[in-house]
Amino acid sequence: MWAMHDGYGMGWGWGVFGVVWMVLFWGSIIALVVWAISRMTRDSSGLPRSSTPLEIAKARYARGDITREEFERLRQDLS
Repeated sequence: MWAMHDGYGMGWGWGVFGVVWMVLFWGSIIALVVWAISRMTRDSSGLPRSSTPLEIAKARYARGDITREEFERLRQDLS
């Protein structure tokens, strides 16, 4: 009977609730750190900072920023 007076009378509901909040909290902290690191290691185009000019041209062609003819000209110029 004394357990009802020292906080243990709540049952498992509060323990599960606390675990869920703890997982959500730490999960969001880890996600924020991963996101920040990925943003710091990429440039404004979303490519890694060590991208070669040909890789950049391929990405622009894949996004539709340049036509096939422009891509072929860039590829020949860069080779």
